[in-house]
Parts: sequence; C-alpha cells; structure tokens
Amino acid sequence: MRLGVNLGYLTGGDAAAAAADTLALVRAAEDAGCDSAWVAEAYGSDAVSVLGWLAAQTSRIALGSAVLQVPARAPAATAMAAATLDVLSGGRFRLGLGVSGPQVSEGWYGQRFAAPLARTREHVAVVREVLARRVVRHEGEHVRLPLPDGPGVPLRLMLPEPRPDLPIYLAAVGPRNVELAGEVADGWLPVFLAPESCGEQFAQLAAGRARRAEPPVGEFDVCASVPVLVTDATGEERLAAEAPVRRHVALYLGGMGSRSQNFYASLARRLGFSDAVDEVQERFLAGDHRAAAAAVPAGFLEATCLVGPAAGLRARLDDYARAGVTTLALVPQAPVLADRVAAVRALAA
Repeated sequence: MRLGVNLGYLTGGDAAAAAADTLALVRAAEDAGCDSAWVAEAYGSDAVSVLGWLAAQTSRIALGSAVLQVPARAPAATAMAAATLDVLSGGRFRLGLGVSGPQVSEGWYGQRFAAPLARTREHVAVVREVLARRVVRHEGEHVRLPLPDGPGVPLRLMLPEPRPDLPIYLAAVGPRNVELAGEVADGWLPVFLAPESCGEQFAQLAAGRARRAEPPVGEFDVCASVPVLVTDATGEERLAAEAPVRRHVALYLGGMGSRSQNFYASLARRLGFSDAVDEVQERFLAGDHRAAAAAVPAGFLEATCLVGPAAGLRARLDDYARAGVTTLALVPQAPVLADRVAAVRALAA
C-alpha cells in the first residue's frame, strides 16, 4: 500500500501562510517517499491553481485533485485543466472528480443538483473523449456538444499529445456513487473508510466494475483519505489532543450538507453511529461547533481515523491494506506545521 497526503484547501486568516505550509508539507512528503499529494476545493481556493503552483515546485510526487467539483466546470474545461496540469507536472497528474452537494452545487455554482449520477457519468465520458483528442460530439441528457441550434462545431483539444490514459478517480460516499466509481473511473476516493466495516462498500465497487465496458487504466486505485494525529497522550490530555480531529469530523458530519441531506452523516449512520450523528448535526447546525466536536464518538475516531502513538498507527496501516486500500492519503490534523510534517515522516518510515 502506498502513502500519500491530502492537503485539503487553503484555510485560515492568512492564505499566503497556509500556502507556504502546504508547499512545505508536500515537499516533506516527497522527500519521505510518499506516492501522491491531493488538493481539494469547496468555495474558497480552487484546486487547479494550487496544483499548478505545486507542480512547479516539486519533481517526483504525483499530484491529484481530490476533488475538482463537477458542477464547477463544463467537462471540456475539466479536461483542459487536467491535460494542462499533466503537461506542466511532467505526467504526474491524477484527476479526481466529485459531484459536491446540493448546497454548494446550487448555492455557489448555480447548478441544479438533480440527477448527480447521470451528470457525473456524462462528465467523465466527455473528459475521456477530450483527453483522447477525438473530435468531441456528445448528445446526452445533461451535456450537448455542440449545441444543436447554434453556430458551434465539433472541436478537438488543441493541446498536443495529452496523456489519453490519465487516470480518473471519483470521490463517492453513497452506495450508488461507489458503484459508479467502479464502473466508469480508474480509482475511488473514499473518506471515513473503516477497515473492519467496508466490505459492503467494496462489494458495491465490485458490482460497478463488473459492468465496465473497458478495463481501468492499470491498477484500480482505492485511495482513501484518513485524518491522522500522532500523539502519546492519554486520559484528559488525549481528549485535548484529539480536538483538531474532532473538529474536522464534526465539520463533515454536521456541516457538509443540510439536516436532511448530508452524505457523510449518512455514511456514519451506516457504520452504526446514528444517535451520535444526530447530536453532532444538531449542535453544529445550531452554531455550537465546539459542542459538536465534543459529541463526535470515540468509536468513530477509532474506526475511521488514525489517532495515537506512531508505532500503533503504523501497525494500523496494515488493516487498511488488508481491507483493499491501495493508497492511503494522510490528512494531518496537528495545529503546528512541524507536527504535521513529523506525522507524515513517522508513518512513511
């Protein structure tokens, strides 16, 4: 199993300082022999700009989007960005796509969230056509190229020699999305994957792969993002040390969606944490983020995160590998950059 890092997006009051920390962490991961570094976007820093900046300042580590949001770009624009990033990075780019959620899709991008699976399927199909440098014609329910009633003509990507087998990943949480990843993508980007409880998800992935029209590019990569915090603390000190991880989890379970439609909360419920999720959501949506973080159950952290002494966490990596994870993207949670770097180095050792 390979190790990578997931950098999220630039946050905090000083974006320039956050960017500098991001670069330092990526360089440390590259020096430690990590396979890949992944960049996200929501409604702040965009992933394409950050990835291009990192490509210019690294040399070996693969660079991936986790994720480029499907409603943010027309599929041809996604493909252009992917091809350009791949050229600028010397063939190191991996395209991760995600449908986002209704609040961001409709509130930020002005794109209806209806039929997210069908939209994703068509998006991936057009991206593959563009990267293959074919003349692009697509008559789908959600994408029409060219438009049938105007002056547009079918076009081919101008960029010479893009990598037609550039791998495409899907971030998928719900059962049908996981099946879609198996069917149309070359990799799956799960979050909060519990090694002891992910058999059903891998069965869904296998069901999708059984429907493939063509085999994936090389090995099908299951790249799971896992929050990590290295600490030797126990008792009350352990609870204090866990605070960054708890805030991270509470944001997803409580804030990444509405009360009625939150894919991460639904995942946690399927893992058996329904009552705790209800409390986290209630407190988070009421604005009491500290109480929401405190309500995150220790069992959820134990099942889906890497928190504890370095030696124990290195042993835990074997559980992910046995479960079927082929790349583990560490999401360092320590407040101080030096501690985040140390966590990556400790687990990559």
